[in-house]
Amino acid sequence: MSSVLKQVHDMAKQGFGTGTNELYDRARPSYQSEALAYIRQEVQASSVNIVEIGAGTGIATRALLAHPDWSQSVARLRAVEPSEGMRDVFSKTVKDDRVSIADGTFDTTGVEDGWADLVLVAQAFHWCPDFNVAAAEFARILKPTGIVALIWNLEDRDAAGWVAQLRDRVESHESGAPQFRLMLWRQTFDTPNYQSLFQPHIEKIWERSLPGTLEIVVDRACSKSYTAVLPEDEKKKVVEDVTQIVKTGDGMTWQDKEKGIFNYPHKTYVVIWKKK
Repeated sequence: MSSVLKQVHDMAKQGFGTGTNELYDRARPSYQSEALAYIRQEVQASSVNIVEIGAGTGIATRALLAHPDWSQSVARLRAVEPSEGMRDVFSKTVKDDRVSIADGTFDTTGVEDGWADLVLVAQAFHWCPDFNVAAAEFARILKPTGIVALIWNLEDRDAAGWVAQLRDRVESHESGAPQFRLMLWRQTFDTPNYQSLFQPHIEKIWERSLPGTLEIVVDRACSKSYTAVLPEDEKKKVVEDVTQIVKTGDGMTWQDKEKGIFNYPHKTYVVIWKKK
């Protein structure tokens, strides 16, 4: 098991390392307003201390700070991110005196006991190497009424044939990466620490279509950690294949065909944990 986890960490370290994160920040979509509003409703505190683990380049952080339900209720947000390259982009793109960012992981947050009203993990929990240990760490840093919110944005392969083809092509290179679709993260709910410290989880899904272009889809494919680590010739082949899939457009619906803008189907997943 340890060798598998090391491979996962190596892929994340390379794929999200220095020089890859500007593309990640540009290519990845922000988070659906309704999903962020739902998380706010689940937090009891009026003034909210947030620990955001795996904060990346700040996509979720910026979305929270701009959201009408969150903008005035964030007391402090302590972002935790193990990638130096991502922390660098975060520091350049998030400008708010309430926010700080530091090195850390799911099991070493550096946050004191009982500080947080919310532990937020956006597009990252599938990378967690030890769900049992993470559950204990999250419970430690949460207040008694605090919650954990996991959120993911994903292309909706069930909504259109071209999206299914796209994901099959890009994911053919994932090579052991613990991607969301493998659902390994659901093992969390069977761990001793989760079962002793948290109530049964709550899960919600929202469907939406984002404006898509060929450039957006190609950038999104190239922002995947397992694509970023490919040799240049293989990466070029991925780009060529993705371009052909989009141009063929099986099941594609258009917003503005003359401008090359189409519907890019997505789903937003939110999973809530509440302490016992």
